[in-house]
Amino acid sequence: MNSRILWLPIVVVAVLSVSVPASGWSQDADQPTPPCQQGEIHSQFDFWIGDWDVFSPQGQQAGTNRIEKTQGGCLLVENWTGAGGGTGTSMNFYNPVSQKWIQIWTDPRGTIIDVEGDFRDGAMRFEGLHYYPDGSTQLYRMIFTPNDDGTVQQLIEQSRDQGTTWYVWFDGNYVRRGSSEP
Repeated sequence: MNSRILWLPIVVVAVLSVSVPASGWSQDADQPTPPCQQGEIHSQFDFWIGDWDVFSPQGQQAGTNRIEKTQGGCLLVENWTGAGGGTGTSMNFYNPVSQKWIQIWTDPRGTIIDVEGDFRDGAMRFEGLHYYPDGSTQLYRMIFTPNDDGTVQQLIEQSRDQGTTWYVWFDGNYVRRGSSEP
């Protein structure tokens, strides 16, 4: 028997396993556009995508941040590195059931921030809770404002008294990496 014929099924299987995704789904001209790439709701937070240098109101570098869109446009992933070496990651996505944007943040200390919000009045606005490793919580609100010059301001406030008073927890100006400093 011809040895090529014996190898043919193995070659066909190998080629197919490389060219067809495990899920069986491939995006080509016959496939519909993924849902997160349809409509403007899923692009409301795209102004935050990119590589950023982040500065305090006094002009000191607070850290760097990389925001990437992934999962077919359904997820924004944030990777923060503070000037002091601290890190954190958030996942950001639009929930079509609640019709809210969700951000969930965590860091190596075990801090969790869980907020939801929407884009209104020219800014992405979130409210929720900041969970500390000791079990305590604080009310938390955050506003991302895209500026005409391409920068983004992030203002975070917290409340120790269930919202009676608020204090500024973070105020940062995002400047695209490679741009001039603020």
